[in-house]
Parts: sequence; structure tokens; C-alpha cells
Amino acid sequence: MPLDCDIRHAGPDDAPAISEVILAALRETNARDYAPEIIARIGENFTPPRVVELIRTRKVLVVLAGQRVIGTASLEGEWVRTVFVAPDAQGNGVGRRLMTEIEDLARHAGLAILRVPSTVTAERFYGKLGFTAVRDSYHGDERTIIMERHLVSL
Repeated sequence: MPLDCDIRHAGPDDAPAISEVILAALRETNARDYAPEIIARIGENFTPPRVVELIRTRKVLVVLAGQRVIGTASLEGEWVRTVFVAPDAQGNGVGRRLMTEIEDLARHAGLAILRVPSTVTAERFYGKLGFTAVRDSYHGDERTIIMERHLVSL
């Protein structure tokens, strides 16, 4: 059942809440598919100060349920990045809504294709949205699936 939520652009004040969502999703959801040392290494990239840097260089969105940030996603050129939903909000259409907003941003920017470095955990999610796997990428023993989707102009 879809949650009642709003999506808006993130600002620096959102960084602690975004960090919290990402770290919770990594530790609770992605930990099913990745070793603890990989989760810890990835998590180092999403401390509040690092999230502030991302907000300055990417188009970052947040999903709010009331005043609580429950999800985030960003667009960097044609690359979809940091799509995470709080574990207790997963399975309610939040990720799908985020991706719809990201696609709208991409279309308005004139992009014809979106690419995403998917985790093993999220591959099925992106597949349901029309993304196809084009290759695997490895950072040590961390497997990422590079996926892409051609956008239809509106």
C-alpha cells in the first residue's frame, strides 16, 4: 500500500537524515547480499558531511512522510545514484515514486538514457522499472551491475 509522502529537492540541512536512511538501508537490506566489510566501506561514503558534498554536486531528492525523511535518490548527469529507502518504508512504492521523479528530471535535462550502478540487492527493483543489465563492475569483491534504460520523450 503506497505511503502518503512528498518529494522535494534536498538541502544541506537534510544531510543527517539522508545519511541515517542510507546507513539503515545498507545495514538492514543490502547486508543480505554483501559482506559486513563491504557494507562498512560503502557506509563511509555517506556520513552527513559527505552527503552535504553530494547535495552540492548532484540533484538530490528526498521523500518525506510527514517531517521524516524516508528515502532519497540523486541524478548526476545520466547516472542515477544513491537510491535508498528506509527499511520500514520499503515495499510501499517509495522507490518507484523516487525513480519517476528522477526520470522527470532527466527528461527535462534532455537526457535520452539513464544509467544506474545497481547493487545486487536492487537489481530486481530496477529491472521492474525497465532497466536492463549491460555489464558487471567490481570494486574489489563488491559487485555492481551497470544497468540502463532508454527514456521515451513526453
